[in-house]
Amino acid sequence: MPYVVDFVNPSTQGLETSPVAEALAGLRANEARYFKNKYDHEFTVSPVEEDPQTLEWVTRVLKEERDIVIASRPLEVSSFEVDGIRMAYVFYESGLSINVMYTLAESGKRAVGFKLSQGMEVPEELASKFKFARQRSKLAGEIRGSYFVVKGEY
Repeated sequence: MPYVVDFVNPSTQGLETSPVAEALAGLRANEARYFKNKYDHEFTVSPVEEDPQTLEWVTRVLKEERDIVIASRPLEVSSFEVDGIRMAYVFYESGLSINVMYTLAESGKRAVGFKLSQGMEVPEELASKFKFARQRSKLAGEIRGSYFVVKGEY
């Protein structure tokens, strides 16, 4: 069942099996706050089983663009369109969050972003391919992030 993420009182709902569930909940709440403040959009997540198409799309982009296959189990997904941008998120049991930002207009910005929850190691499948910058978040503590530009059409 879809769940609107509360960024005022972050919850581990749907993320309980993660060893860094509290930090991942903070990371998810951080994303919810961003979309609420910038676009007045309610950030909603669903269990992967309820929206397998979003997971398949993100998985396809990762595989075709950089030959990346994420080893961790996906827990939740989110997919929406805001201001002409298709957004898709996958939250993984390891504490990893991946988003695909895909501007629908021709020649718009398109990228894949990776965020690591505080307390998790860099996944082996990403460690040799990306450098992760650090940022502070009141909701998520320290977030490490990286990204790459999407070149293909999806």
